[in-house]
Amino acid sequence: MAKIALITGATAGIGEACAHTFAREGYNLILTGRRMERLETLAQHLNDRYNVEVAVSSFDIRNRDQVISNLEGLPAEWKKVDVLVNNAGLSQGLDPIDKGDYGDWETMIDTNIKGLLYASKIVSNWMITNGGGHIINLGSIAGKEVYPNGNVYCATKHAVDALNKGMRADLLQHGIRVSAVHPGAVETEFSEVRFKGDKDRAKKVYEGFEPLVAQDVAETIWFVASRPAHININDLVIMPTAQASATNIFRK
Repeated sequence: MAKIALITGATAGIGEACAHTFAREGYNLILTGRRMERLETLAQHLNDRYNVEVAVSSFDIRNRDQVISNLEGLPAEWKKVDVLVNNAGLSQGLDPIDKGDYGDWETMIDTNIKGLLYASKIVSNWMITNGGGHIINLGSIAGKEVYPNGNVYCATKHAVDALNKGMRADLLQHGIRVSAVHPGAVETEFSEVRFKGDKDRAKKVYEGFEPLVAQDVAETIWFVASRPAHININDLVIMPTAQASATNIFRK
């Protein structure tokens, strides 16, 4: 029987790359995100290319009621999730704390922390019933260091780092592994979302060095997920070579 992976934020970037990677390895998939058309197109492509089953569910991860109703509304056979990839996350704005936007702060906190908690509570209970599983949280180098004007985004990713440790301690007794992957700069929609559609400003973030691409991170997440059951990779940081020195982490 094929294993099942649930991937949040699967409509683009790292989430979409994870969908391709896990499908390639024979997993059936539950893909979530806000853009149903993209989810349906991706599901059809994965089914055609890899002959896997794909369920899609469109909701806003920030909305607790939507998360609960959509996930709990899945058929029982889809609740036998082996791997949860908590990928959904974003950054909004790049302002000093005294000039920050309240709406941006709330969006980051609601998505990066609360959304992760909503999905994790539901799926971890399924995993307890099923006798085990693996939760992989997408962190960030911003959860290990802070940088000018990154204040609230960095705070949310530090929270993910702490939650990753707390979840691992809480869920070990149930045979559930918990890991985090923390990327450095990855060229995806991330900067375009941060700068609210300003493509030129977003592109400048990656000038002068070779960033990671989504597939780099997806392959790393697959490596973590595919270790034997007696191995748990607690924490893994993946950086572009140009950012590998601590002095260069926040060069942009």
